[in-house]
Amino acid sequence: MAQGNVSVNNLNLGQGPVVEIERFFLFIGPAAHNIGKLIALNTQSNLDSLLGAADSDLKWQVQAARANGGPRWACLVLPLAADDTWQDALALAEQESISVEAVVITKPVTTGDELNAMQAASLLQSNRYGRRLFIMAATPGINQAQDWNEYLAAQRAITRDVTAGRVLAVPQLHGNDLGVLAGRLANAQSSVADSPMRVASGPLVGLGKSPRDTGGVVLSGATLAELDKARLSVPQAYPDYPGFYWGDANLLDAPGSDFTVIENLRIIDKAARRIRLLLIQRVADRKVNNTPNSMAATKTALMRPLRDMARSATFGGVPYPGDIQSPRDDDITLVWKNRTTIEAYLRVRPYNCPKHLTANIALDLSLDEE
Repeated sequence: MAQGNVSVNNLNLGQGPVVEIERFFLFIGPAAHNIGKLIALNTQSNLDSLLGAADSDLKWQVQAARANGGPRWACLVLPLAADDTWQDALALAEQESISVEAVVITKPVTTGDELNAMQAASLLQSNRYGRRLFIMAATPGINQAQDWNEYLAAQRAITRDVTAGRVLAVPQLHGNDLGVLAGRLANAQSSVADSPMRVASGPLVGLGKSPRDTGGVVLSGATLAELDKARLSVPQAYPDYPGFYWGDANLLDAPGSDFTVIENLRIIDKAARRIRLLLIQRVADRKVNNTPNSMAATKTALMRPLRDMARSATFGGVPYPGDIQSPRDDDITLVWKNRTTIEAYLRVRPYNCPKHLTANIALDLSLDEE
C-alpha cells in the first residue's frame, strides 16, 4: 500500500550574474589620516576628511583617478604610515578578502627588484586565492639636478631585465600620472578591451604641469617615446591637436609575449574569473561526464562568459563591438585526462585595433575627359 507524495525542488543551474570587479582598484600609499584602514570611495567622497586635509601623494593620485574615472568611479584606499610597506597593506587586504582588478601603489619604486616583488605578490594572489589582479607602480619623476638624458638612464635601469607580466610602471613626470592612468582604465565608458591610447575616450583630465629638467628644457615627445621603449607607461600629445592623451599601458612581460599591453591581460582575466566560477559549480557533478550530450552541454555552459563578452550593439548605424569577437564552435576543447580530471581549452579572440595609422595621398594631374 502507498499514499501519493508530491514535492517540488528548485534546481540551481548557475546562470545568474556575478559581481563584477573589473574597474575596481585598491590604492595603497602614505597619507595623513585613517592609516591602516580600508576605505571605500566614490565620486561623492570627501577626500580631505577621509585621507586628511594635508597634501599627500595618495590623495593626489586618488583625485586624478576620480577626475578621469567617470560618473561610476569607485575604489578602495588603504592609507599607510611613512614606514609601512605596500606588502603590509596587501596582507591586510587579504585578511579582509578584498577582490579588486588592480592594486595601485603610489610610493615610487627605484629598483627592478621592487617590480619583481610586485609580480610575485600578484602571482601569489592567483595561486592562493584564485584572484587575478595586476599592479600599477609609480617610478620617480625628474628631480632638479637631472637633465633628460640622466633621467632616461635612471628610468631604463629600473625596468631593465625585469620580467613582470602583471606589473606596469608609470613615471610620475607630471606628479599625478599614475592616478590619471588608473582613472582612465577604471572609466566605465570604455571597455576593458580598450587601450588607454584610445583618443575617442577624450583627453586626460587634470594632468599636472609639464616638467622641466635642470637646464629648463621642457619634457618632449622624443623623451616620452624613449620612456615607452623602456616599457614604461607614459602620456603623449599630438602636434596641433589639443589635449594630452595616453600611450600604451605597457606590462613588463618578456618580449614576444601576448601580454605586453594591459588590454590583452584584462580581457583574459575577465573571462577567467567567470569561467572559474562555472568550474567550481561543476566539481564532482556527474552531469559532467564523457557522454556526447554531457560534453556538448558542458561546452555550451563554459562558453557562456565568452558569448556575454562578445555582445555588441549598433546605434545610429555605428557598430559598438563587445569585448571580444563572437566565439566559434571550435574555440573550446574538453579533454578527459582520466576518469576524474577534465581540462578545458578556450580561445579568446580580441578585435584588431589600429594604433599606427597612415594615409597615402597621391596627386592626380591627368586631364578629365568630357
